[in-house]
Amino acid sequence: MKFAAIDIGSNAARLQISSVLENDGMMSFKRVEYVRFALRLGHDVFSHGTISPESEVRVFKLLHAYKLLMDLHEVQDYSICATSAMREAANSAELVTRIHKILDMKIQIIDGAREAELINDVVVKSLNPKKNYLHIDVGGGSTELNFYRNQEKFASKSFKIGSVRLLEGKEKEGDWDKMKKWISLQMESLKGPVHAVGTGGNISKLYNLSSQVSDEKTMDIDELQRITDFISSYSYEDRVNKLRLNTDRADVIVPAASIYLTAMELAGCQTIFVPDLGLKDGIIQMLHERMQQRKRSIS
Repeated sequence: MKFAAIDIGSNAARLQISSVLENDGMMSFKRVEYVRFALRLGHDVFSHGTISPESEVRVFKLLHAYKLLMDLHEVQDYSICATSAMREAANSAELVTRIHKILDMKIQIIDGAREAELINDVVVKSLNPKKNYLHIDVGGGSTELNFYRNQEKFASKSFKIGSVRLLEGKEKEGDWDKMKKWISLQMESLKGPVHAVGTGGNISKLYNLSSQVSDEKTMDIDELQRITDFISSYSYEDRVNKLRLNTDRADVIVPAASIYLTAMELAGCQTIFVPDLGLKDGIIQMLHERMQQRKRSIS
């Protein structure tokens, strides 16, 4: 049995197809296909408020290609979730309607709370119940922050601060202050140190470029700062040609790093755990749970 998740973000659109494995009563997912394409919708939306006709054509072509891949894999069920850029685009509803009519593919434009919920559902399983955590998920248009205590989320908020938005200089005055005040407020109710959890493509790349790659999937804040400074010392062209970063990663990775670093510093986090999970994994898990509920209702 296979499930597919399509995540249409502000920078890229991702397709992940995973198969369900069962061994001695234990269920797990195995990724069998993963495709990422830089649509960069945020460049349109955060500057002009709408998705351009050229970008609309690219969305149609990409979703058509993803649909063919899902057909080849004989996917049991799938879901498409769109986040910050599509949330803010004035013409997103019309685009969603046309795609549904022409491709028979339904796009759900989810809010920041739902986005955080889907990601948290998979991240929480990897957390130590005896530790406090600040989960930082940085996207192209927004950042979702979640505080955990005893493996339970007790505070969550979405901020319009993202890698593409920062790159374009489109964050609003006061957004950083709102984030700082919110983190400080949550810290008042916590006892003991707070550990960071980072999700999103940029933190995964930063971790892979670091010298602290290990089975624990953690790096300390000094190493994150070091690798950020290292990348910052290169021009955009050299990041692509010498560091071999994707063209759509080379320009946003430093703004993204600044968000992780700021949040960690405000919460006093000395380390960050990078589990390489994201919205696409949350969607896959949601689809499987939905299938199980259907089976139980039938029986």
